[in-house]
Amino acid sequence: MRAMRIGMLLMVTMVLVALPPRAGAEKDAAGVVRVTPDQVVWKDMPGFEGVKFAVIEGDPTKQGIYVIRVKFSPGRMTRPHWHPEDRHAVVISGTWYTGEGDTFDPAKTVGLKPGSYMKHPANGHHFDGAKDEEVVVQIVGYGPSGTTLVHPEQGHTGSSLSSR
Repeated sequence: MRAMRIGMLLMVTMVLVALPPRAGAEKDAAGVVRVTPDQVVWKDMPGFEGVKFAVIEGDPTKQGIYVIRVKFSPGRMTRPHWHPEDRHAVVISGTWYTGEGDTFDPAKTVGLKPGSYMKHPANGHHFDGAKDEEVVVQIVGYGPSGTTLVHPEQGHTGSSLSSR
């Protein structure tokens, strides 16, 4: 089981390394970074069907602060997993559904509307995603980051929830 978790952590880290270091914005002479929506570079996350990631600032694979965005297609939720660091999330668009624990149960999630904030504490088992609409969440953390599935045999994301 430990080997499966380590393997999953390595896979997610390798995928994050393949992401661009930033969304295409550069620091100006004063060190200010500005990112407009059209500069965000979305990439599919292999194994996470219907979920896209974008690195806005920093590098989640290295020590230091990072900012990423996660986009969930309608009906896509992650299975129970955890991260080694605290993560601070703000909902940008859509209603983001979040649940805690080792058992995946979309009916027991809490919906968070745009502008909502949530902290995922380090090592806290949770699952999250979208039900009826696309969702975009911005996450800030202090890396290195990683994702470890609680039940790797179930995969990262399930089939569409639209048939529930």
